[in-house]
Amino acid sequence: MQTLKLSILRTLYFSPAQSIAEISERTGKSVPLVTRVINELLAEEQIINSGLRASTGGRRAASFSLNVEKHGYVIALAIDQYSITSTVFRLDNQPLLPAQSINIHLWEGADVYDKILAILTNCIDTLPQQNILSIGITMPGFVDSGKGINTSFSAQSSLYALRERIQTHFGIQTYIENDSSAIAIAEKNFGLIQDVADALVINLNWGVGLGIIVQHQLFRGHSGFAGEFSHIPLANENKLCSCGKKGCLEVEASLLCAMEYIVESLEKDQRSSLEKVYERHKKISFENVYDAYQKGDQVTIISLKKIAHMLGKGIATLIHILNPDTIVVSGRGASFGDILLPQIQSSIQEYCIPRLSKHTNIQISQIRNIQLLASTCIAVQQMQWTTQKQTINT
Repeated sequence: MQTLKLSILRTLYFSPAQSIAEISERTGKSVPLVTRVINELLAEEQIINSGLRASTGGRRAASFSLNVEKHGYVIALAIDQYSITSTVFRLDNQPLLPAQSINIHLWEGADVYDKILAILTNCIDTLPQQNILSIGITMPGFVDSGKGINTSFSAQSSLYALRERIQTHFGIQTYIENDSSAIAIAEKNFGLIQDVADALVINLNWGVGLGIIVQHQLFRGHSGFAGEFSHIPLANENKLCSCGKKGCLEVEASLLCAMEYIVESLEKDQRSSLEKVYERHKKISFENVYDAYQKGDQVTIISLKKIAHMLGKGIATLIHILNPDTIVVSGRGASFGDILLPQIQSSIQEYCIPRLSKHTNIQISQIRNIQLLASTCIAVQQMQWTTQKQTINT
């Protein structure tokens, strides 16, 4: 019975306001059994009656939602190559705190683990009460979510068994997932592909990740690492990729690549609104680039168009292999969707067989801070629910 309760609670997180018939279908349990458990959850105040569904000609069915005030919070941690961002979500995905970020060098910095502890501690100390359900962490690399390890790091690294370390340190159940896989899960449940069976989700960030949805489920592949889109050898440049090989898509289609294009242009004395920032700091940030994009800076727009064209070439390859219904460009790079989408579509037209491409819908994600939401999703998927406050070790 407890297992079904957990299943229903998770179902109501991912699909709020459901009728008993809908919950029965989603959980695969009979209507009488679901009705019995729903009544128990109502008595425990873990869920609430959220009104009647629209009439379909017969008696209107009651719908049920999570009682958000009764449950605790999820701390969401989004790690990428150059930053750690955190916030705290209620179970209606409303943030309790503004997102906060700190800079890191994930693959080189020896202090990354200490910074993770610091930002988590700050979240915990800022909460109005210590009622934390779990911590969800998403990050790049070969993450084995079942074992809670990231095999992109050596076994001696503090980031290798990050889940266990964080869970032990704070005494809070912790879950970890690859960033692109988690973003695909978030887009599937809350984004543009909720009703799409077969879809691809591009995580455009400092690299180019991929989450694959097949028959409504995340496809992980034989060893769990499907979706290494960044490292398809499509680039013409001889530049060395972060993986140690040449020709990877990432070196011509990522946000890092766009920023490198911008810096090259600035060093050639091309006029740009970013001139003063670069002259002062000898580098530019994502925020600088986004601000320049909003102002219509031509150097920035040309750089984004370049990566979009190569990204479209990569997407054309995916269409040929997987024939998806929909492809969503998500992640940090979705902020530039207005300029990216026409270039991607033009590139697909150039490289893809029309018979395939005309049946694939290309969209730009509408979800801001998607990786933080993704971190919450993977925590809710796996955590053991409780309405009791947890003891926190800090």
